[in-house]
Amino acid sequence: QVQLEVTGGGLVQAGDSLRLSCTASARAFSNYCMAWFRQAPGKEREFVAGIMWNPFYGDFAQDRFTVSRDNTKKTVYLQMNSLKPEDTAVYYCAASSVTSRESGRYFAWGQGTQVTVSA
Repeated sequence: QVQLEVTGGGLVQAGDSLRLSCTASARAFSNYCMAWFRQAPGKEREFVAGIMWNPFYGDFAQDRFTVSRDNTKKTVYLQMNSLKPEDTAVYYCAASSVTSRESGRYFAWGQGTQVTVSA
């Protein structure tokens, strides 16, 4: 059973940066594709970024967000720069055995952390 603990998040102003961390309990962490998703109120959960061997991003995240991982720490990070009010959402990390942008392919989820960006 894989458990994911998410830290980071909070209230920031537009233009600020924020880094989220997600630490896994899995022994085989390096074998998993790790991803970040987000869900804003009234909207569907959407893919933000993922990383297996190489990072891959949702269209909106390509220029401002950076996903990285440290397999020695079993941790994946999401660095978010130039934040906008529309980035306000609950952010989740997730683990999958395959590389995918589809939330249904992820079998383990962290608890989510609120990111609120004020104008």
